[in-house]
Amino acid sequence: MNSMKEQKKAIQTHSPIVGTSLLSWIVVCFLLILYPSASYAVTARDKYIHADAFYKKLKENPTKQKYRHNWLTCIRKYQAVYKHDPTGPWAAAGLYQSGLLYQELYRISGRNSDQREAIDIFKRIVKRYPKSRYRKKAEIAIHSMPEELKTKTAAKKKMSPVPADKPDPPKTPEVPNSSSPGTTTVTGLRHWSNPNYTRIVIDADRETQFSHRLLKKDPSIDKPQRLYVDLDDSILGKEAEKIIPINDTHLKDARAGQYAPDRVRVVVDIKSFDTYKIFSLKNPFRIVLDVWGKSQAAKLPTVMPKADSTDVPSSSLAKQLALGVSRIVIDPGHGGRDYGAPGYLKGVHEKHIALQLAKRLAGKVRDQLKCEVVLTRSRDRYLTLEERTAIANTQNADLFISIHTNAATDRRAIGIETYILNLATDERAILVAARENQTSAKNISDLQSILNDLMKNVKVNESGKLANYIQSSLYAHMQEQYSRIKNLGVKQAPFYVLLGAQMPSILIETSFISNPRECKRLNSQKYQEQLCEGIVKGIQKYIQETNPLALSQKQ
Repeated sequence: MNSMKEQKKAIQTHSPIVGTSLLSWIVVCFLLILYPSASYAVTARDKYIHADAFYKKLKENPTKQKYRHNWLTCIRKYQAVYKHDPTGPWAAAGLYQSGLLYQELYRISGRNSDQREAIDIFKRIVKRYPKSRYRKKAEIAIHSMPEELKTKTAAKKKMSPVPADKPDPPKTPEVPNSSSPGTTTVTGLRHWSNPNYTRIVIDADRETQFSHRLLKKDPSIDKPQRLYVDLDDSILGKEAEKIIPINDTHLKDARAGQYAPDRVRVVVDIKSFDTYKIFSLKNPFRIVLDVWGKSQAAKLPTVMPKADSTDVPSSSLAKQLALGVSRIVIDPGHGGRDYGAPGYLKGVHEKHIALQLAKRLAGKVRDQLKCEVVLTRSRDRYLTLEERTAIANTQNADLFISIHTNAATDRRAIGIETYILNLATDERAILVAARENQTSAKNISDLQSILNDLMKNVKVNESGKLANYIQSSLYAHMQEQYSRIKNLGVKQAPFYVLLGAQMPSILIETSFISNPRECKRLNSQKYQEQLCEGIVKGIQKYIQETNPLALSQKQ
């Protein structure tokens, strides 16, 4: 009797339902035996989320991706979801993800055994889960596999590993007609090019993870050096251009293909190059790839690519090469469907003021400084932010000046400020960059984490000098002409429009269009003329500082 009492007391003490009777605990245990799946569904989901988190960390760490055991650990975590409850709603999902990871591992290892593991997993999904939405995905994945790996006889053959950098994108496998929730659609490719620089943009309808790799030239299979970008969880849109010919001195073309059922690969065929940079922008999501040719930075193109421009030919090539500043690209902010900040006055918008200012500034630069001028737009049309910088780079500009009007929720805010590309110096700089980038403050913070690497090819010191000369001259000149002019100084922020610019580049916030007084001033020809006069004085001082003889040579 004492023994029975002790056992009963022990059960009550260690029961997860503290304070209940022995009978209640027995009832709970009985229910768990009858309905085990009630406890499994949530646990399987938790395991899937845990596996996803592990996979995300793996994809964010290129070093970890080099080691096979990290991939196998991630695969086992997804397979644990299936093993936990093979009949539950998360089983097929866990299996499918493990199959995809084996595919991904194959592309790194070159082991056909990894590819066969993926096939076995996808076949198991088709057989065991005929009603699951993953059955169709598994069938598509099998269809994309090499034929010789789909049979058991081929699986038994001893095959030598395939080099990881050998395979090119296979023929496009069958994919669903429309993307499922969570799938990114690659909508197209764009590019701008001159003999020593090319910018390629991959457009997509939503954000996704991506990776890139530079492949060596392989004469044995007549393959040039290639650079590829893989977009995860993505399909190639029906209207997307599959190939864009480039044919400049360093690149042949760029081509997009459905490399796997859930992965789009963009391959760039390279003739020769010096370096490249790759980064992503948001709202909408796109991936920007900048490629520079070898030892051609000092060469001017024999045929300049056409832009929406106002050009003034220089008198001679020799004269151009002798000058520190010969060609200036002026960028009127916003345009077309992008109105920019609304003015305090009805019907006044930033895009119109910016274009008016840019045209006036172009005229003064031509007349007073005798420099060639290129406008990124000379009419009310839409340009992406990355396109504006690409124009400056392909035109081999010596300076890049982006013209904007400022705005704030507080209508009392006034002043003039000039920005250069760098990490944001304060919270307000982040907000200004977010507004001009048409994105959120959070995205600006995300961009800052990769900005240090992007800044390596940017002339930060020269941009700072240019900004300081223009800001001080602009403020001093406007203060002579008008009352209540406020100097907000030179600031730093990660503006998309300045990313990748290969020359001193700045963004000028001329005045606050949201302020009643400054909006009225911005809308007047006289105020615009004086703003441009102040900017030209700043450019002139910069040219004199960098090359004192430049202006006299132009006379």
